[in-house]
Amino acid sequence: MGRPGVPSSDHPEADVAHVVRGIVRQGLKPLPAKALVSLRLDQDVLDWFKAQGPGYQTRINAVLKAFRDASS
Repeated sequence: MGRPGVPSSDHPEADVAHVVRGIVRQGLKPLPAKALVSLRLDQDVLDWFKAQGPGYQTRINAVLKAFRDASS
């Protein structure tokens, strides 16, 4: 049996961050749907985002969204 709050292959939802995100989202507007895309990035750019830790795809999305908003 795994430790409480630590994800395992049997219970990946036991990740505390996953649970907190679910609690924080209650009462908020639904998140917009995500589109699955294939995107070519320079390897050094991808390596830099990945080196920042988990959630690199979310950070890439945030950077693109900020660029979009700044360009409007």
